Amino acid sequence: MENLTVVSEFILLGIPNTKGHETILFIGFLALHLCTILGNLLIFSAILADSRLHTPMYFFLCNLSVLDIAFDSVGTPKFLLSLWTKNRTISFGGCMSQVFFYQFLGSTECLLYTVMAFDRYVAICHPLRYLIIMNWRVCAILTAGTWISSSFHATILTSLTFTLPYCGPNVVDYFFCDIFPVAKLACADTYVIDTVTFTNTGVVPMTCFSLILMSYVRIFYSILKMTSAEGRRKAASTCASHLTGLTLFFWPCALVYTQPQLSNVLVTSVQIFGYVATPVLNPVIYTLRNKEVKGALRKLRGVLTTAR
Repeated sequence: MENLTVVSEFILLGIPNTKGHETILFIGFLALHLCTILGNLLIFSAILADSRLHTPMYFFLCNLSVLDIAFDSVGTPKFLLSLWTKNRTISFGGCMSQVFFYQFLGSTECLLYTVMAFDRYVAICHPLRYLIIMNWRVCAILTAGTWISSSFHATILTSLTFTLPYCGPNVVDYFFCDIFPVAKLACADTYVIDTVTFTNTGVVPMTCFSLILMSYVRIFYSILKMTSAEGRRKAASTCASHLTGLTLFFWPCALVYTQPQLSNVLVTSVQIFGYVATPVLNPVIYTLRNKEVKGALRKLRGVLTTAR
């Protein structure tokens, strides 16, 4: 029998066709990472500081800000370190944690967007019963449900991925550890994990997308029935930010998983956009068209200026 060497670490290959551009990548990723943290912290702090924004919609937006900071922090710090030190190795445990948190936070964000769509549906289609339906107990249950169910989702996928035997090669063709680039290195049949992964990364997002689509069909129907032009404008405005965020979140996933013929370079570019650009754009999306958040940010700036 052949001697099999158990893999104790992986080598992250990084972004393809970028050799010699490490400094530019380091500066770019660092700037985006800092902007993500700063922008989402400002949104989170402004909502907490302004009692007028202590409503279900902004409660969910706070959760989204926390998710964006955490999601961008899964692989970016390690990638920045590898660019700076030229050391691309990651321990087995470190790779496992990246897979877990990427799946956990990605699934939570997907479910949270679904909950936010339901919140907009109740606010526009049942405005008189909104505060009764979306009371704080319901909001807490919905939010806790997204986090808890996603933790089970991530635990199952991570366990299936890392109970497979790894005996070499250990080069991950990506800039952080994810299920697909890691599982293909296993020295065993990955049929079970491929099936479960397809179910979890394909069926779950499609279910969420279908629920969101049904919510917005009802929302648009209710908006068209409104007699007041001001009411239609206000209702459409409250949905515009959420729809933009949804597009940025689901578009990269749909493009990558429905177009297998795309080149590796294009796939990586699309995935980087979804992983890095979306978290940094969300604070901009939810402030440009939102007078309440802009007012809260001005109020927060005034408080900070006075404190100095």
